Amino acid sequence: MTTFATLDVSEQPDRVVVTLDRPAQRNAINAEMIGELHKVCARLEAEPKLLLLTGRGDHFAGGADISELRARGRDDALAGINRNLFDRIGRLPLPTVAAVSGFALGGGAELSYACDIRIATSTARFGNPEPGLGIMAAAGASYRLPQLVGTSVAKQVLLGGHVLDADAALRTGLVLEVVDPGTHVEAAHRLLDRIARFAPLALRLTKTIVDVPGAHPFADDIAQAVLFETDDKRDRMTAFLERKT
Repeated sequence: MTTFATLDVSEQPDRVVVTLDRPAQRNAINAEMIGELHKVCARLEAEPKLLLLTGRGDHFAGGADISELRARGRDDALAGINRNLFDRIGRLPLPTVAAVSGFALGGGAELSYACDIRIATSTARFGNPEPGLGIMAAAGASYRLPQLVGTSVAKQVLLGGHVLDADAALRTGLVLEVVDPGTHVEAAHRLLDRIARFAPLALRLTKTIVDVPGAHPFADDIAQAVLFETDDKRDRMTAFLERKT
């Protein structure tokens, strides 16, 4: 994969590992990083693989680059610069896992919310302090965070400035697991190892169906019908039955 200025990208047979690589700026998300993450998304859309997203150093991402945000105007907001990227990450075909240490604030928090599953260290802190800067969390937090933790907790974060520490994130379901500092990437790989053993098409269709709003029983039936006709389904079930005999 291409060499990047703000990311460290490692491609493995079943996954891509992306490390936000601006540690001196707490991995603040700037325009260059947005562009580079779009390139990663394009690759994963063309050749679907699992995604592990993490940050270099002590922090996941301390937010968007404030110096760039200060210069943005109405037209930039209407273009949805960060939101379009995070929505694109949310739509990636196969599961995505964020391994979070330290700060995941502002745009950094919204980036983690866009992933399917989050694993955190005990140092993790999730928050959206945007109103203190005269703006709102407009890159997905308003619709993703209520789905992840419920409307009440989301309002505590988005309106009350409450920061969810690792224990609160685990308690509210924002993260799957809390691990010791420095072990979050390893824990994320263990999770991806398990996911990688599942049928890729089953994962892809399950993610698509789960992300569709509301009840959709006929869509479930159609997706299951597709899976019932695959060789992968027959091979996996035959292997399961043979192990039982």
